[in-house]
Amino acid sequence: MTTATLTAVPSTGGRAWLINALTTVVLWGFWGAFSGLSPKHGFPDTLVYCVWALTMVPPALLVLGLTGWKLDPSPRAVAYGLAVGLLGAGGQMVLFYAVARGPAYLIFPIISLSPVVTIALSFVILRERTGRRGVLGIILALLALPTFDFATGSGGSAIWLLPALLVMLCWGVQAYFMKAANNLMSAESIFFYMMLTGLLLTPVAWAMTDRTQAINWAADGPLLAAGIQLLNAIGALTLVFAFRHGKAIIVAPLANAGAPLATAIISMIVLGVMPGPVKLVGIGLALIASLLLAIEPDAEDSSAATWS
Repeated sequence: MTTATLTAVPSTGGRAWLINALTTVVLWGFWGAFSGLSPKHGFPDTLVYCVWALTMVPPALLVLGLTGWKLDPSPRAVAYGLAVGLLGAGGQMVLFYAVARGPAYLIFPIISLSPVVTIALSFVILRERTGRRGVLGIILALLALPTFDFATGSGGSAIWLLPALLVMLCWGVQAYFMKAANNLMSAESIFFYMMLTGLLLTPVAWAMTDRTQAINWAADGPLLAAGIQLLNAIGALTLVFAFRHGKAIIVAPLANAGAPLATAIISMIVLGVMPGPVKLVGIGLALIASLLLAIEPDAEDSSAATWS
Protein backbone atom coordinates (compact mmCIF):
# COMPACT_ATOMS: atom_id res chain seq x y z
CA MET A 1 0.00 0.00 0.00
CA THR A 2 2.75 2.43 0.91
CA THR A 3 4.81 1.80 -2.25
CA ALA A 4 1.81 2.37 -4.49
CA THR A 5 1.07 5.57 -2.67
CA LEU A 6 4.57 6.93 -3.08
CA THR A 7 4.76 6.12 -6.77
CA ALA A 8 1.50 7.93 -7.36
CA VAL A 9 2.62 11.10 -5.60
CA PRO A 10 4.46 12.84 -8.45
CA SER A 11 1.24 13.10 -10.41
CA THR A 12 -0.51 16.40 -9.86
CA GLY A 13 -3.87 15.09 -11.00
CA GLY A 14 -6.48 12.98 -9.25
CA ARG A 15 -6.61 12.77 -5.50
CA ALA A 16 -3.05 12.05 -4.44
CA TRP A 17 -3.60 14.24 -1.39
CA LEU A 18 -6.52 12.06 -0.24
CA ILE A 19 -4.72 8.75 -0.82
CA ASN A 20 -1.73 9.94 1.19
CA ALA A 21 -3.85 11.53 3.93
CA LEU A 22 -5.89 8.34 4.37
CA THR A 23 -2.68 6.28 4.39
CA THR A 24 -1.47 8.49 7.25
CA VAL A 25 -4.76 8.00 9.06
CA VAL A 26 -4.52 4.19 8.81
CA LEU A 27 -0.83 3.98 9.76
CA TRP A 28 -1.17 6.43 12.64
CA GLY A 29 -4.32 4.62 13.72
CA PHE A 30 -2.41 1.37 14.18
CA TRP A 31 0.52 3.25 15.71
CA GLY A 32 -1.76 4.93 18.24
CA ALA A 33 -3.43 1.65 19.15
CA PHE A 34 -0.14 -0.13 19.90
CA SER A 35 2.21 2.73 20.88
CA GLY A 36 1.65 2.10 24.59
CA LEU A 37 3.02 -1.46 24.40
CA SER A 38 6.71 -0.48 24.51
CA PRO A 39 6.57 1.49 27.79
CA LYS A 40 4.42 -1.28 29.29
CA HIS A 41 7.22 -3.71 28.45
CA GLY A 42 9.78 -1.60 30.30
CA PHE A 43 11.15 0.49 27.44
CA PRO A 44 11.04 4.21 28.41
CA ASP A 45 9.32 6.84 26.28
CA THR A 46 12.57 8.75 25.84
CA LEU A 47 14.22 5.71 24.30
CA VAL A 48 11.14 5.16 22.16
CA TYR A 49 11.86 8.62 20.76
CA CYS A 50 15.41 7.53 19.89
CA VAL A 51 14.06 4.45 18.13
CA TRP A 52 11.48 6.57 16.30
CA ALA A 53 14.23 8.88 15.03
CA LEU A 54 16.09 5.86 13.65
CA THR A 55 12.96 4.50 11.93
CA MET A 56 12.72 7.78 10.02
CA VAL A 57 16.00 6.98 8.24
CA PRO A 58 14.94 4.10 5.89
CA PRO A 59 11.86 5.82 4.37
CA ALA A 60 13.78 9.11 4.06
CA LEU A 61 16.63 7.46 2.16
CA LEU A 62 14.22 5.37 0.09
CA VAL A 63 12.20 8.28 -1.30
CA LEU A 64 15.29 10.44 -1.76
CA GLY A 65 16.94 7.60 -3.70
CA LEU A 66 13.88 7.32 -5.95
CA THR A 67 14.44 10.94 -6.98
CA GLY A 68 18.10 10.33 -7.86
CA TRP A 69 19.35 11.71 -4.52
CA LYS A 70 18.24 15.21 -5.47
CA LEU A 71 18.32 17.01 -2.14
CA ASP A 72 17.50 20.71 -2.27
CA PRO A 73 20.54 22.42 -0.67
CA SER A 74 19.42 26.04 -1.00
CA PRO A 75 19.52 28.05 2.25
CA ARG A 76 15.79 28.74 2.07
CA ALA A 77 14.96 25.05 1.58
CA VAL A 78 17.27 24.02 4.41
CA ALA A 79 15.68 26.63 6.69
CA TYR A 80 12.14 25.44 5.93
CA GLY A 81 13.11 21.77 6.20
CA LEU A 82 14.83 22.25 9.54
CA ALA A 83 11.91 24.34 10.80
CA VAL A 84 9.48 21.50 10.02
CA GLY A 85 11.76 18.96 11.66
CA LEU A 86 12.62 20.97 14.75
CA LEU A 87 8.99 21.94 15.40
CA GLY A 88 7.92 18.31 15.17
CA ALA A 89 10.77 16.71 17.09
CA GLY A 90 11.04 19.61 19.54
CA GLY A 91 7.34 19.34 20.29
CA GLN A 92 7.85 15.67 21.05
CA MET A 93 10.64 16.48 23.49
CA VAL A 94 8.48 19.05 25.30
CA LEU A 95 5.72 16.46 25.42
CA PHE A 96 7.99 14.17 27.45
CA TYR A 97 8.35 16.96 30.01
CA ALA A 98 4.59 17.56 30.11
CA VAL A 99 3.45 13.96 30.53
CA ALA A 100 5.97 13.46 33.35
CA ARG A 101 4.26 16.24 35.31
CA GLY A 102 0.60 16.13 34.34
CA PRO A 103 -2.32 13.85 33.36
CA ALA A 104 -2.22 12.58 29.77
CA TYR A 105 -6.02 12.71 29.57
CA LEU A 106 -5.86 16.50 29.91
CA ILE A 107 -2.62 17.08 27.98
CA PHE A 108 -3.50 15.24 24.78
CA PRO A 109 -6.88 16.92 24.21
CA ILE A 110 -5.04 20.26 24.27
CA ILE A 111 -2.39 19.04 21.85
CA SER A 112 -5.00 17.53 19.54
CA LEU A 113 -6.29 21.04 18.82
CA SER A 114 -3.13 21.87 16.83
CA PRO A 115 -5.11 21.98 13.54
CA VAL A 116 -6.72 25.18 14.82
CA VAL A 117 -3.30 26.84 14.55
CA THR A 118 -2.67 25.31 11.11
CA ILE A 119 -6.06 26.37 9.78
CA ALA A 120 -5.67 29.94 11.04
CA LEU A 121 -2.20 30.32 9.49
CA SER A 122 -3.26 28.71 6.21
CA PHE A 123 -6.36 30.89 5.99
CA VAL A 124 -4.55 34.16 6.72
CA ILE A 125 -1.12 33.65 5.13
CA LEU A 126 -1.65 31.07 2.37
CA ARG A 127 -5.18 32.37 1.68
CA GLU A 128 -6.52 28.84 1.43
CA ARG A 129 -10.28 28.50 1.15
CA THR A 130 -12.72 25.62 0.99
CA GLY A 131 -16.39 25.03 0.24
CA ARG A 132 -19.32 24.58 2.60
CA ARG A 133 -18.79 20.87 3.06
CA GLY A 134 -15.14 21.50 3.83
CA VAL A 135 -16.00 24.14 6.43
CA LEU A 136 -18.52 21.81 8.09
CA GLY A 137 -15.99 18.97 8.03
CA ILE A 138 -13.32 21.16 9.66
CA ILE A 139 -15.73 22.25 12.41
CA LEU A 140 -16.82 18.68 13.15
CA ALA A 141 -13.20 17.47 13.14
CA LEU A 142 -12.19 20.15 15.63
CA LEU A 143 -15.17 19.24 17.83
CA ALA A 144 -14.21 15.56 17.67
CA LEU A 145 -10.52 15.90 18.50
CA PRO A 146 -10.70 16.55 22.27
CA THR A 147 -13.13 13.67 22.87
CA PHE A 148 -10.62 10.94 22.04
CA ASP A 149 -8.46 11.45 25.13
CA PHE A 150 -11.00 12.86 27.55
CA ALA A 151 -11.40 11.24 30.95
CA THR A 152 -12.64 12.30 34.35
CA GLY A 153 -10.40 12.96 37.29
CA SER A 154 -8.32 15.66 38.90
CA GLY A 155 -5.49 17.28 37.00
CA GLY A 156 -3.33 18.20 39.96
CA SER A 157 -0.73 20.90 39.48
CA ALA A 158 -1.01 22.97 36.31
CA ILE A 159 2.77 22.92 35.71
CA TRP A 160 2.02 20.79 32.63
CA LEU A 161 -0.35 23.33 31.04
CA LEU A 162 2.22 25.65 29.46
CA PRO A 163 4.27 22.78 27.96
CA ALA A 164 1.07 21.23 26.57
CA LEU A 165 0.11 24.53 24.94
CA LEU A 166 3.64 24.82 23.56
CA VAL A 167 3.41 21.36 21.96
CA MET A 168 0.06 22.29 20.42
CA LEU A 169 1.59 25.47 19.01
CA CYS A 170 4.69 23.65 17.72
CA TRP A 171 2.74 20.98 15.88
CA GLY A 172 0.19 23.42 14.51
CA VAL A 173 2.92 25.69 13.14
CA GLN A 174 4.82 22.63 11.88
CA ALA A 175 1.88 21.60 9.69
CA TYR A 176 1.73 25.13 8.25
CA PHE A 177 5.46 25.13 7.48
CA MET A 178 5.09 21.66 5.97
CA LYS A 179 2.59 23.04 3.48
CA ALA A 180 4.59 26.23 2.85
CA ALA A 181 7.78 24.20 2.36
CA ASN A 182 6.04 22.05 -0.26
CA ASN A 183 5.62 25.20 -2.34
CA LEU A 184 9.40 25.71 -2.28
CA MET A 185 11.01 22.28 -2.36
CA SER A 186 10.34 18.60 -2.95
CA ALA A 187 8.48 16.51 -0.40
CA GLU A 188 11.44 14.13 -0.38
CA SER A 189 13.78 16.92 0.72
CA ILE A 190 11.34 18.02 3.43
CA PHE A 191 11.20 14.53 4.90
CA PHE A 192 14.99 14.16 4.75
CA TYR A 193 15.42 17.31 6.85
CA MET A 194 12.71 16.07 9.24
CA MET A 195 14.69 12.86 9.65
CA LEU A 196 17.91 14.79 10.18
CA THR A 197 16.52 17.01 12.94
CA GLY A 198 14.94 14.02 14.65
CA LEU A 199 18.36 12.38 14.82
CA LEU A 200 20.00 15.57 16.07
CA LEU A 201 17.72 15.59 19.12
CA THR A 202 18.34 11.95 20.11
CA PRO A 203 21.19 12.89 22.51
CA VAL A 204 18.71 15.07 24.40
CA ALA A 205 16.24 12.18 24.68
CA TRP A 206 19.04 9.87 25.77
CA ALA A 207 20.09 12.34 28.48
CA MET A 208 16.48 12.58 29.70
CA THR A 209 16.28 8.80 30.20
CA ASP A 210 16.12 7.67 33.80
CA ARG A 211 18.73 4.94 33.82
CA THR A 212 18.27 4.26 37.51
CA GLN A 213 15.21 2.25 36.49
CA ALA A 214 15.45 -1.16 34.82
CA ILE A 215 15.32 -0.92 31.01
CA ASN A 216 14.12 -3.80 28.87
CA TRP A 217 16.69 -4.39 26.11
CA ALA A 218 15.10 -7.68 24.98
CA ALA A 219 13.22 -8.16 21.71
CA ASP A 220 9.97 -6.86 23.18
CA GLY A 221 11.78 -3.62 24.09
CA PRO A 222 13.63 -1.80 21.29
CA LEU A 223 12.61 -4.19 18.48
CA LEU A 224 8.94 -3.96 19.37
CA ALA A 225 9.27 -0.18 19.56
CA ALA A 226 10.94 -0.10 16.13
CA GLY A 227 8.09 -2.02 14.52
CA ILE A 228 5.49 0.28 16.05
CA GLN A 229 7.38 3.51 15.41
CA LEU A 230 7.99 2.60 11.77
CA LEU A 231 4.25 2.99 11.29
CA ASN A 232 4.57 6.52 12.64
CA ALA A 233 7.55 7.30 10.38
CA ILE A 234 5.88 6.11 7.17
CA GLY A 235 2.69 7.92 8.19
CA ALA A 236 4.69 11.12 8.60
CA LEU A 237 6.11 10.61 5.11
CA THR A 238 2.70 10.18 3.49
CA LEU A 239 1.47 13.21 5.44
CA VAL A 240 4.19 15.32 3.81
CA PHE A 241 2.95 14.13 0.41
CA ALA A 242 -0.64 14.86 1.45
CA PHE A 243 0.34 18.46 2.18
CA ARG A 244 2.18 18.50 -1.15
CA HIS A 245 -1.01 17.99 -3.14
CA GLY A 246 -3.74 19.11 -0.73
CA LYS A 247 -4.72 22.22 1.17
CA ALA A 248 -3.40 22.42 4.72
CA ILE A 249 -6.80 23.73 5.82
CA ILE A 250 -8.25 20.34 4.74
CA VAL A 251 -5.39 17.89 5.33
CA ALA A 252 -4.63 18.95 8.93
CA PRO A 253 -8.10 18.32 10.42
CA LEU A 254 -8.64 15.19 8.30
CA ALA A 255 -5.42 13.57 9.56
CA ASN A 256 -5.78 14.76 13.15
CA ALA A 257 -9.39 13.61 13.45
CA GLY A 258 -9.06 10.50 11.28
CA ALA A 259 -6.05 9.01 13.09
CA PRO A 260 -7.69 8.95 16.54
CA LEU A 261 -10.82 7.58 14.85
CA ALA A 262 -8.78 4.74 13.34
CA THR A 263 -7.05 4.15 16.70
CA ALA A 264 -10.41 3.88 18.47
CA ILE A 265 -11.79 1.43 15.89
CA ILE A 266 -8.62 -0.71 15.89
CA SER A 267 -8.55 -0.74 19.70
CA MET A 268 -12.16 -1.93 19.77
CA ILE A 269 -11.57 -4.68 17.21
CA VAL A 270 -8.05 -5.91 18.03
CA LEU A 271 -7.55 -5.02 21.68
CA GLY A 272 -11.16 -5.47 22.79
CA VAL A 273 -11.35 -1.93 24.20
CA MET A 274 -14.81 -0.37 24.40
CA PRO A 275 -14.74 3.45 24.52
CA GLY A 276 -17.03 5.44 26.74
CA PRO A 277 -19.96 7.56 25.53
CA VAL A 278 -17.83 10.69 25.05
CA LYS A 279 -15.41 8.87 22.75
CA LEU A 280 -18.30 7.26 20.87
CA VAL A 281 -19.62 10.75 20.14
CA GLY A 282 -16.13 11.73 18.99
CA ILE A 283 -15.95 8.70 16.69
CA GLY A 284 -19.24 9.68 15.08
CA LEU A 285 -18.17 13.30 14.62
CA ALA A 286 -14.80 12.29 13.20
CA LEU A 287 -16.36 9.82 10.78
CA ILE A 288 -18.75 12.43 9.41
CA ALA A 289 -15.94 15.01 9.27
CA SER A 290 -13.64 12.63 7.41
CA LEU A 291 -16.32 11.86 4.83
CA LEU A 292 -17.08 15.55 4.30
CA LEU A 293 -13.40 16.43 3.89
CA ALA A 294 -12.80 13.48 1.57
CA ILE A 295 -15.61 14.43 -0.83
CA GLU A 296 -14.92 18.18 -0.70
CA PRO A 297 -14.35 19.04 -4.40
CA ASP A 298 -12.22 22.09 -3.58
CA ALA A 299 -9.76 20.18 -1.39
CA GLU A 300 -7.14 19.61 -4.09
CA ASP A 301 -4.55 22.31 -3.91
CA SER A 302 -4.35 24.97 -6.60
CA SER A 303 -2.25 27.51 -4.73
CA ALA A 304 1.16 25.87 -5.07
CA ALA A 305 1.80 27.38 -8.48
CA THR A 306 0.97 30.91 -7.45
CA TRP A 307 2.06 31.27 -3.81
CA SER A 308 5.66 32.18 -3.07
